[in-house]
Parts: sequence; C-alpha cells; structure tokens
Amino acid sequence: MRRLLLVSCSAIGLLAVLPASGAIAVELPMRKAGLWEMKVLSGGTVPEMTMQQCTDETTDKDMSTAMAPMAKEICSKQDIQKTASGYVTDSVCGIGGITVKSRAEIIGDFNSAYTVKTSSKSEGGLAGAARDSNSTIEAKWVGACKADQKPGDIIMPGGMKMNVKDMEKMKALIPKK
Repeated sequence: MRRLLLVSCSAIGLLAVLPASGAIAVELPMRKAGLWEMKVLSGGTVPEMTMQQCTDETTDKDMSTAMAPMAKEICSKQDIQKTASGYVTDSVCGIGGITVKSRAEIIGDFNSAYTVKTSSKSEGGLAGAARDSNSTIEAKWVGACKADQKPGDIIMPGGMKMNVKDMEKMKALIPKK
C-alpha cells in the first residue's frame, strides 16, 4: 500500500507538469502521437513493468489538465526547469499521511524516446520512517496505435486496458484532508 501511494504521488507530481500546464513557465515538449512503450524500473524487490500507451496531442493536454487540479490539492511544490540536457522537476506531495519529495530528470526528444529518472523520499504513514526510492521510466515510440486502441488507452502488464481519460474517477480515491 505504501509503495502504491509513493508511486501515485510521484506520478501525480510528474503528470502535473506535463505540457499543457499554463501555470508553469517551462513546459515539456508534446510527445509524438502514436503508441509509446514505457518500461518502469524501480529496483529492489519491485519487478520491472512494461506498459503501452496510445496517445495524441489532445490526450496529452487533457491528461495534464485533468491532473493539475488533483496535484494542486495534494502537492505543495511543483517546479520544472529546463537544463542543458533536458528538464528537471521537483515536487512535494502528500496523501494519506505520507509526504513524498521527488526530483525527476527528464532527457530525450519526445519524438522517438525519453527517459525519466526519479528519486523520491517518503515520510510518514503507518511506519513513520523515511524511505528512499528510485525509479526510471524508459519510453520509446513504437509506431501508430493499434486498430483496437484509442488515444488515452494504456495497456498494462497482463493485458488489462484502462484509459487516462477516466482520471476523474481517480479523484474519488484521494483521502480528504
């Protein structure tokens, strides 16, 4: 459960700074439309996870717009800076009594591939002890979306399909303060 909250907070922190966020001066480039394969490497005892996402410009903008209000509710800090090699994001988010401080380094061209290396530190929760975590997302464009896919579809390991356009439903999962 703690791992899920850590990953969720880290993801929300990162998604909150995706291209369409007008409140942030620096914006990430839009991903090329089509099918992206994303390999998530977390190290430790968590196995590698590979998923695919069908996307287009509208979906990426919509995802950022949908996540921004949720991130504003749970994140006290969301910064993004352009660097010589890409981008760096810093966020502090809290949910369920856990505070997660994350820093992500993003490199790549968003047309063929990009990599996101995230280091996070969580504090609080049931055990109350601080915990460090590192993860890497290696994303590569694999071509056009498949015939049975629509923009926003994410194919999880095992074949489970979900659509990011259903993010509004996730808001109900956030504990109220």
